[in-house]
Amino acid sequence: MFYFLLKYVILGPLLRLVFRPRIEGLDNIPESGAAIIAGNHLSFADHFLMPAVLKRRITFLAKAEYFTGPGIRGRLTATFFRSAGQIPVDRSGKEAGQAAIREGLGVLSKDELLGIYPEGTRSHDGRLYKGKVGVAVMALTAQVPVIPCAMIGTFEAQPPGKVIPKVHPVTIRFGKPLDFSRYEGMENEKAILRAITDEIMYAILMLSEQEYVDQYAAVAKAEEAAAAKERKFPRLPLS
Repeated sequence: MFYFLLKYVILGPLLRLVFRPRIEGLDNIPESGAAIIAGNHLSFADHFLMPAVLKRRITFLAKAEYFTGPGIRGRLTATFFRSAGQIPVDRSGKEAGQAAIREGLGVLSKDELLGIYPEGTRSHDGRLYKGKVGVAVMALTAQVPVIPCAMIGTFEAQPPGKVIPKVHPVTIRFGKPLDFSRYEGMENEKAILRAITDEIMYAILMLSEQEYVDQYAAVAKAEEAAAAKERKFPRLPLS
């Protein structure tokens, strides 16, 4: 009930007013049945803009930090995400990927739409980064199509670190469903999973027209943070 209240009464109309989203390819979303919508991730607003424009309900796998924040703000954020039907996933530890896959397959088993960002985290610089293979595992295991999606303009409207978004036009572009049934039964083949994931990321790239980086976003962020620290606190030469 709260999901539809947010979508049609509270948040949805506000998002449409602020971002004025232009929607392309909405007819590529199946009217029924399970499917994965795999998109680029440029902004915190992505979590809300896509559900606001879809006719069907979609469930995202959200990072656990959204549900465990301290204080009143943290509790409000957790309540909001739970009420909107989002599922917390712990991204730390060896079992993080498997936990996300289990949760995702649970959504798909109910013939629902699952939203996922294959990059695993928001892009810190607006570029598209290498996808993780979990999306391929779920597509093959559940035998469902993958619809690529590109969010365009959300990085400019609300880049990482910006709390209040600015008024900026946004385009949400859905591509043709990708069918991977030819790989049925190969969900344990690493080379196949990598090929499927790369095909999905290429489809997103064609829709978004971003610059592509063949590196995981989390790795790139860590390297840039280390380089920034080195510039600020350079190592003294050993005597």
